[in-house]
Amino acid sequence: MLTNDQLSSWDRENFFHPSTHLAAHARGETSSRIIKGGEGVFIEDRDGKRFLDAFAGLYCVNVGYGRQEIAEAIADQARELAYYHAYVGHGTEASITLSKMVMDRAPAGMSKVYFGLSGSDANETNIKLIWYYNNILGRPEKKKIISRWRGYHGSGLMTGSLTGLGVFHKKFDLPLTQVIHTDAPYYFRRPDRTMSEAQFTAHLVAELEALIEREGADTIAAFIGEPVLGTGGLVPPPAGYWDAVQEVLAKHDILLVADEVVTGFGRLGTMMGSDHYGMRPDIITIAKGLTSAYAPLSGSIIGDKVWQVLMQGTDENGPLGHGWTYSAHPIGAAAGIANLELIDRLGLVKNAGEVGSYFRAALIDRIGNHPMVGDIRGEGMLAAVEFADRDTGKLFDPNDKVGARVVGALLAEGVIARAMPEGDIAGFAPPLCLTTQEADQIVDAMGKAVTETLG
Repeated sequence: MLTNDQLSSWDRENFFHPSTHLAAHARGETSSRIIKGGEGVFIEDRDGKRFLDAFAGLYCVNVGYGRQEIAEAIADQARELAYYHAYVGHGTEASITLSKMVMDRAPAGMSKVYFGLSGSDANETNIKLIWYYNNILGRPEKKKIISRWRGYHGSGLMTGSLTGLGVFHKKFDLPLTQVIHTDAPYYFRRPDRTMSEAQFTAHLVAELEALIEREGADTIAAFIGEPVLGTGGLVPPPAGYWDAVQEVLAKHDILLVADEVVTGFGRLGTMMGSDHYGMRPDIITIAKGLTSAYAPLSGSIIGDKVWQVLMQGTDENGPLGHGWTYSAHPIGAAAGIANLELIDRLGLVKNAGEVGSYFRAALIDRIGNHPMVGDIRGEGMLAAVEFADRDTGKLFDPNDKVGARVVGALLAEGVIARAMPEGDIAGFAPPLCLTTQEADQIVDAMGKAVTETLG
């Protein structure tokens, strides 16, 4: 079609895409897919092709596509008041109401929410506040942040440093020196396959303790982690992991930041991932599911212990010198209100737990015995299939691109999954409104894709 051809040309000539092979795209060697619409768990491109989006955009369209309630809330807010800032005590009905709704859903011990636009800027806010916190407490050396290899926390300078994936560091002069990394809680890739989950947890905790000893606890401000590793492979933690890690952090007076950009607002079958694993964070990062990506919005939920010190700091030093022009943007806030109301009304938190369990069980039943399927894992409405030797766990040559080939074959069956970085991993994070029939559709397509690609 002429319109599509023109748009495709404009795309290659003008549009700088994120996380893209720039040269291949500009030369026309990769596809240029132009998405036109969506309904429920399905999207449609400008050529009329329909796909089941089993990754909810980027794990973010939690309520599904085409929700008119959210679209109308955005339009109503834009007509009434499209923008006003949140500096020096200003607010809007939408931003204040959403603050209350977020705090009503936050774990015990949390105090306030600061709104930004993306998970990356929320984690930048978190690090600034943590450094401010320790300066106010007279601990100027306590500034290092422990993250984990394979963790994902954004792609800015500090947040890209926190991210523990090489593609976000290579040729960017990252990570910055204030960030140190510890081992990923990745049981499938444990160093000794004879380890039980409890033994692997003990190994991870010993490595964490050794890192703190080498660096000095008086130099370490915080530990940041996703309740479930997201972009690093959709990896739930081994048994007892978060309880054990929190004991170490408490002993050394190290703050805990729970990055719930992926897990927040229902994806694990609980409102927050911190609730799911009994985490007691000092700060929680939220974004994606806050508005189901109908409008950009993120947040930093600040625990009471940190909040008390921030207030002390402003008493001593005047107003806090931090803010974004679009903090608590009223259109984003209106989208968040409508989204959270919809999550409650449709029972999507419960559905995520129930249909997510059904989906993983169906994947195991369909392809779990395949000799090249090494692991099927997940929690709530998150699942991953890792391709490796089923008996030995031996990984395949990255040059064979096994995972990417399976995901490509799956797309040909009309289902979108994600080839996760640094491994042969097919990732699934469908909208929380997924039905068992739609889960069956994904599983059927996955079975065909695996057979076609791997035999």
